[in-house]
Amino acid sequence: MTEQGNKPIKEFRAGTIRAAIWRQEADGQQRMPVRFSMKIVKRVFDETAKDWRTTDYFFPNDLPRLCLVAGRAFEYIALSESEGDSECPAVVR
Repeated sequence: MTEQGNKPIKEFRAGTIRAAIWRQEADGQQRMPVRFSMKIVKRVFDETAKDWRTTDYFFPNDLPRLCLVAGRAFEYIALSESEGDSECPAVVR
């Protein structure tokens, strides 16, 4: 779904939590000409490697921020699809 090197069309961040959205052109057999995929990750500092990493594991206190970025991502995708414009940057602030 998300090939390495491809950049997301939109990102939402709240603290260390990030939701990234990718746009995918569907082939001729798909009902919708454009699909969206999303990935939610958290940035954590690895003390051993002294470097920042990403993880898809969350603690209970991460959930409010996770819900916030997931909600914003859903809003962006839903408004983009309903407007018929898959890029739709003017719709979401």
